[in-house]
Amino acid sequence: MSFVWSDRYVEEFRRDGYVIFRGIVPPALVRDLRREAHIGRDIARRERGTLAQRLHGIGRYEELSFRPFRDYLDLPALRDAVTRVLSPHHAPGTEDILSILIEPADKPWTTGWHRDVRDTERAPEVIERFWQDCLNLDLFNQVNCALYEDSCTWVVPGSHARRDTPAEAELATRSRIPAVPIPDPTGLSNEELERVNLEYCDQFPGAKRILLDPGDYAVYRNIMWHVGNYVPYRIRATLHDMVPTQTYRDWLRWKAPFDAKWRAAAPATPN
Repeated sequence: MSFVWSDRYVEEFRRDGYVIFRGIVPPALVRDLRREAHIGRDIARRERGTLAQRLHGIGRYEELSFRPFRDYLDLPALRDAVTRVLSPHHAPGTEDILSILIEPADKPWTTGWHRDVRDTERAPEVIERFWQDCLNLDLFNQVNCALYEDSCTWVVPGSHARRDTPAEAELATRSRIPAVPIPDPTGLSNEELERVNLEYCDQFPGAKRILLDPGDYAVYRNIMWHVGNYVPYRIRATLHDMVPTQTYRDWLRWKAPFDAKWRAAAPATPN
């Protein structure tokens, strides 16, 4: 069944902080994108080893055929749905920022529960402005488009439009980055680590796992509470992007000096 627009998508996005366009990418294009994603997986692991979780900026890699990615970014139904949910000046991203998310090669692992920007930035000025701008729909919109079934992402629906609840605030004060501490994998088998990570994701207040089928496209507010949980035995090839606007580009340009300052002040990583 081909994708059909519904006005309920707008309501869902504003209420929950995410919306899923089911089956919006045609099967033939999913096939072509899978072929390139498998090449991208090999490149990512060659560059970053078994811990690689993504290939960032696919436009930089001559080994990849860009045509399927251009067809994806220019897909009329997709561009129309994005502009209807957000605004006419929103559009899917570009090859410069488009990434391919992949499964871990060896061991299960999870990110920490967090809100992007609020919990991944260290500069107080950036965090303060985050709260000033968090309701601006020109900012903080990301995309996951699954080429295989993807159940890696967990979210707390509605948390994009509010500050932390008391329970969330108490968890967040235990650590800073990530906001909620990750389970210790030391001494655990893959099966034990998989179970521990699932329990970690499921026990967060209000947690809900998002299931994407091949060709599904999710737009979400990355400032909501969310986490990613990954296992090596399940193929993952999910296109990851932001929905850029000029306002968002200006925002990122504004915070760039703060990022550079904190990187320069960070202690050197041991070899």
